[in-house]
Amino acid sequence: MTPSTPTTQAIADRLVALCREGKYEQAQDELYADDAASVEMAGAVGFPERVEGIAALREKGRQWADNIVEIHGGNVSDPVVADDWFSVAMGIDATYRDRGRVSKQEICVYRVRDGKIVHEQFFYDAG
Repeated sequence: MTPSTPTTQAIADRLVALCREGKYEQAQDELYADDAASVEMAGAVGFPERVEGIAALREKGRQWADNIVEIHGGNVSDPVVADDWFSVAMGIDATYRDRGRVSKQEICVYRVRDGKIVHEQFFYDAG
């Protein structure tokens, strides 16, 4: 890491701030590496278990956002950081086109390399 490379803590804090504002696309543009990977829970409905590359992550995010009719509430915890990793608890209460109203909590784990997020993985009840 060079002196100008943001720390994992700085990346984590910025991601939390943007997510709390609902600026998920901006977070991807600012904080993610071009070769980032995203992993969902096995058996999750509506998404592939793994996508790779920023274009695929953006498309996955667009599909998720397009499926939302209304957001009723949500939360994003402060990050917990350890070396190149951090985790955040997130929750959303939303009405979806294909599932109706759902309230969901998840643990999100991220890996940072060279000042960019290179891996995200989500843990939640997939049922």
